[in-house]
Amino acid sequence: MSASIPASNTGDDKASLETSHRGLLMLAVICVSIMQFLDLTIANVALPHMQSSLGASMDSVTWVLTSYIIALGMVSPIAGWMSDRVGSRRLYLLAVAVFLLASMLCGTATSLEEMVFFRAIQGVCTAFTAPMSQTIMFDINPPSKQPAAMTLWGLVVMVAPISGPMIGGLLTDALNWRWIFFVNVPIGIPTLLLLAWLLPSRPIVQRKLDRFGFIMLAVGLGALQLMLDRGQHKDWFNSWEIIIELVIVLSAFWMFAVHTLNTKNTLFPFALIKNSYFFGALLLTFVLGLANVAILSVLPIMFQNVYNYSVLDTGMLMVPRGIGVIVTMTIANRLVGRVDVRYLVGFGYLIASVALWRMSHWTLDMDRWPIITSGFMQGLGLGLIFMPMNIIAFATLEPEYRPDGASLLNLMRNLGSSFGISIVMAMLSRNVQTSHADIATHITSYNLPGIDPATTADRFGELGTVFLQMIDAEINRQALMIAYIDNFHAMAIFILCVAPLSLLLKPVRMQKGTRMLISE
Repeated sequence: MSASIPASNTGDDKASLETSHRGLLMLAVICVSIMQFLDLTIANVALPHMQSSLGASMDSVTWVLTSYIIALGMVSPIAGWMSDRVGSRRLYLLAVAVFLLASMLCGTATSLEEMVFFRAIQGVCTAFTAPMSQTIMFDINPPSKQPAAMTLWGLVVMVAPISGPMIGGLLTDALNWRWIFFVNVPIGIPTLLLLAWLLPSRPIVQRKLDRFGFIMLAVGLGALQLMLDRGQHKDWFNSWEIIIELVIVLSAFWMFAVHTLNTKNTLFPFALIKNSYFFGALLLTFVLGLANVAILSVLPIMFQNVYNYSVLDTGMLMVPRGIGVIVTMTIANRLVGRVDVRYLVGFGYLIASVALWRMSHWTLDMDRWPIITSGFMQGLGLGLIFMPMNIIAFATLEPEYRPDGASLLNLMRNLGSSFGISIVMAMLSRNVQTSHADIATHITSYNLPGIDPATTADRFGELGTVFLQMIDAEINRQALMIAYIDNFHAMAIFILCVAPLSLLLKPVRMQKGTRMLISE
């Protein structure tokens, strides 16, 4: 037996909000998404240049990235409330305009303090534009066109972070690091004009804000993001800073949970969490953020430090991954009307797991083809996950819950990304140390016939010292490769275990017309 989704989604094949030029408006929304998702990763490669220009230390310059992430996480929970209270059109236009202004100010910053402040403003704006972009794509498209719209938007979400380091490296080398922020201006101004012309607005709703709940959640999220970002540098729980941040996280989340269960005016509508399809999509989105961004954070470093590829070559080696995403998201758009989307998501995770398993067999002396084929395969898997998962998330939601739903999905993806990066970097650091120690114990005269490293170094003076440094550099390279392989192996097993989780949901399938059907 099948039951259709709520009546608001199963009537005529009409969009929730009408606009005169849907194609142009979608283009403008896509441009906003490109800017915001590029800014997640575009600054990474320019940190050394910022450090010297802004007079910062290596430790403090990372706040350029941390401030953006923390501001994004802390403000995300109220995106839905702000949309209802202020009006979706007004909020979106204001957020885009301030984001452009903050981008220009980042490009003109003369001190680290200015840069950190302006990056935090960018993060606040992104906290509003990211979920609102997804909501707009649903609102201005009729149900029959929503899978195609999610495919288009999903391509940006998946491909833009991949392109960020390459574009950032090219701009930094060709011009200077300030252009990684100035590049938003020529894209953003025409986009803002199109939005001002075409963007419709949702009705304004006089909705009260759960202030205590928001403060507790914001404090908890901010402390969590700070702990995850600085944990590896501070040696995790050997540092009092990390311990204090953990206590704040647990306390704030506990108070938020207790308060939410005992108040009528909740920060998020209970209808969202009670919806098993949306709740399942939240968990799968967390895993997607963990798997996607964690790999994105380590592969460029690996290509440059282990294989000695240039920034441009590193960016080009990430391209096959984006191509794989494009291929399967296009295919998924056609399959959602014929295949249970749970199978698409599960199969996508399975492909991503196989790709990671292949990556765990990389060697130091291989050519580029294993990197290209593994990246393409992983892109195929991720492309099968993203769009169907969003269809599952919004299938049974009333249109009025979309802003809150989108803000929660984006929040979970960002949290998954932060957890993934922290876990992968912690495993990488510890595995490097362990592997280095294991390899070094075998560099002796017993394992190197005819050569005694210590005697050779003493005999040749400075040349001997250089000889020992070369040996140590090669040990580091070998240890780093082993650490990466161990990480890929562990992630392959984790993703494989996650693959069946989508099957725990009830069967979901799009009708050829406009309905999402759920088997009972």
